[in-house]
Amino acid sequence: MFQCTAVTLLPPDAVLRLTAPGVDGPEEPEPYVLCELGAHDDRRTEHAAYLRPGRTPDSPALWFFWTGSGPGRIHRAESAPWCPAVLRRLDSGLVRRCAFLDHHTAPHSWDVTDPLGDLIAERIVSGDSPEG
Repeated sequence: MFQCTAVTLLPPDAVLRLTAPGVDGPEEPEPYVLCELGAHDDRRTEHAAYLRPGRTPDSPALWFFWTGSGPGRIHRAESAPWCPAVLRRLDSGLVRRCAFLDHHTAPHSWDVTDPLGDLIAERIVSGDSPEG
């Protein structure tokens, strides 16, 4: 399943919270966030963007949630626990945790593809310039 393509501007209070002293986060947070979930019904499901990790790998992470767009957008930023789902490949021994929040809409992160992100990663690995 393809990744949701919803994008929204982070409100100033979320940016301030990310850049507050003592916060383990990026130096300059991106002003826009992209929904990381698989494609979903915008009317019944909130969009969700991962903002920053918790203090430990297993502690809740900070996520940004929103519905709607423009002046009608409703948003919140809060910590949410990680999805407990684990993918185990018996033939290779690979163990992979879902990279989404707990109680997200299906599917899990390993079933969501981002064609643009895959194309960018492929160009970086092959050494091609983005201009073509």
